[in-house]
Amino acid sequence: MKQEAIQKRVEEQILDSYEALYRLAFTYVHQEEDALDIVQESVYRAMKSAGQVKEERYIRTWLWRITMNTAIDFIRKNRRETVVEEIRETGTQDQYQDFDTVEALEVLSEKEKAVVVLRFFEDRQIQEVAEILNENINTVKTILYRSLRKLKVELTKGDLSYEG
Repeated sequence: MKQEAIQKRVEEQILDSYEALYRLAFTYVHQEEDALDIVQESVYRAMKSAGQVKEERYIRTWLWRITMNTAIDFIRKNRRETVVEEIRETGTQDQYQDFDTVEALEVLSEKEKAVVVLRFFEDRQIQEVAEILNENINTVKTILYRSLRKLKVELTKGDLSYEG
């Protein structure tokens, strides 16, 4: 009976998180169709292996990890770069409208990008980010601060700030 309850809870969590999972996938691939494919594949994987979830409280974290891994797998398989101008031309309307920031995320490693996206784009707490990434909370903090420094450098390139 417990596995049936977990299966039902996985289905509910998928429905509740679908848009957030899409946004997460979109930050990796920058293409609407690809992000939708990633979410669809992630949902398939989750439904297929829902029986492996031992405790209900880990379902959300487990779903996020599946989506991130599916996005990374997709990128590795396709190995193509998307230019920000292509995103603008497609007219994709997404919650992330700051293209400079989205483009700046490309200077980050996969793990750094995941930490920044989960913390700031998805408004997750540091503890939850650590759980999703299966990392120590202090490691996540270190990755976050290093990533923010990289982003600051990238976003201020070409700025001519003169004091005086």
